[in-house]
Amino acid sequence: MADHAITAEALRKRYGDKQALDGFDLAVPAGTVHGLLGPNGAGKTTAVRALTTLVRYDAGRAEICGHDVARQPAQVRSVIGLTGQYAAVDEQLSGRQNLVMFGRLYKLRPRAARRRADELLERFGLTEAAGRNAGQYSGGMRRRLDLAASMIRVPRVLFLDEPTTGLDPRSRNQVWDAVRSLVAAGTTVLLTTQYLEEADQLAGRISVMDAGRVVAEGTADELKALIGGDRVEVVVRHTAELDAVAAIVGRVCGSAPETDRDTRRVGAPVADRVTALTEVVRALHDAGIGVEDIGTRRPTLDEAFLYLTGHRAGADERRAAPEVAA
Repeated sequence: MADHAITAEALRKRYGDKQALDGFDLAVPAGTVHGLLGPNGAGKTTAVRALTTLVRYDAGRAEICGHDVARQPAQVRSVIGLTGQYAAVDEQLSGRQNLVMFGRLYKLRPRAARRRADELLERFGLTEAAGRNAGQYSGGMRRRLDLAASMIRVPRVLFLDEPTTGLDPRSRNQVWDAVRSLVAAGTTVLLTTQYLEEADQLAGRISVMDAGRVVAEGTADELKALIGGDRVEVVVRHTAELDAVAAIVGRVCGSAPETDRDTRRVGAPVADRVTALTEVVRALHDAGIGVEDIGTRRPTLDEAFLYLTGHRAGADERRAAPEVAA
């Protein structure tokens, strides 16, 4: 499709008895960030490697910017960038030397390579550290240098395979800012991650993978809505008051309440959270019932992920084989 930078239809890939991709489908509009989520072994890295020509898929069809991945790998490589899970920089070289080296590998003339290196150092906030060895950089700085290297030739499509794995929150935010600047300049990004907050922050749409295929796709809010909308939740002071509070919450919210005696919590889904919360507070006051806490909450992306895959994001999936990197 002309308006899609990435398309995949029914991709399949097997490693021995492991079906890494089992009918994988994807469509990413140009100029957007698309998240690819899934538990360990779901097929995320295999999908990225197949789309970036690093492995051959067994069946199906894929295109990057209109180039067929299987039949036109050279054209595909000319329009993509790839940043893996670990920074691929030479720690013995300075930041500037790393970028000049990558520029020369991309066949830029020496002067052009130095000019491009300086442009990228400024763009990624690394100018002051340009002369220091990359081995002295923080994790976030190395990640930004790695992103800069993938932008020596500005890619139309950038694949980021778990780009913030192992980074502290400050470094992660630095990488997020760098990704946003790339997309603002027109680059399409496919982001694989196990950090649900990362997908929530960056991705316009998200595909959830499990067992080698996409099991759900939508915006973060659409995925959260799969397990229900807003809820009113009340924490009572005394367990003996749970039944009375549940009756009030159920009557006001117009739905069957859920009661957790261990946490002394009562909750129910609502259509209008502000109105429902106001009415519950008034009804509890009229009944002379005091509570420890009351409020509204929305489902989290982590809850949606657990609902869709049966696993929590980032968990060590012992039953699943690790992703195979060919």
